[in-house]
Amino acid sequence: MIKEACIENFTQALAAQQAGADRVELCENLAEGGTTPSYGTIKACMEELSIPPFVMIRPRGGDFVYSAEELNIMQTDIDCCKQLGVPAVVFGLLTKDGEIDTINTRMLIEQARPMQVTFHKAFDDLKDPLQGLEILIELGVDRILTSGTKATAAEGTKLLNQLAEKAAGRIILVAAGKVTKDNVPELSQTINTKEFHGKKIV
Repeated sequence: MIKEACIENFTQALAAQQAGADRVELCENLAEGGTTPSYGTIKACMEELSIPPFVMIRPRGGDFVYSAEELNIMQTDIDCCKQLGVPAVVFGLLTKDGEIDTINTRMLIEQARPMQVTFHKAFDDLKDPLQGLEILIELGVDRILTSGTKATAAEGTKLLNQLAEKAAGRIILVAAGKVTKDNVPELSQTINTKEFHGKKIV
């Protein structure tokens, strides 16, 4: 099982590593759902951590429909991560109709390579998650962070397992949504994935 700790600064990243996290999702502003951390924070984590930091690429809180200017910011942040040797970036782009913004998602994925890409919980706002899964596989996304469209992974177990079955090993599901060190042993028995994500996972 891989435990990904969601953290919002360098001090929390170190604490998560010491507590046994397998990797961190590095953000700022978790009250806003997570935004892109500073260059200095990313650099410090790359230099000081022995576990991989996956870096959030999100220029603001709110929805996941981005302007051309915001996309330019995301591209710049992706380039910074690539220069620092970050192993993976995390982003999610939707259209106003609640579908995946395939054109801009493809553009950011191509820019991000050779880094891995996680499509974050914007996935849970999709009108058709099962169709969205196939689109993200076709685009070459490595992971999807999802609570099965519910408030918690426990409540979303049915859809999470449907997604896992449909994915058939073609993409990794990272189960999220109130996953803690106390409930992750049980969730790992009921949800068909080996990767879990939470603020209190360790």
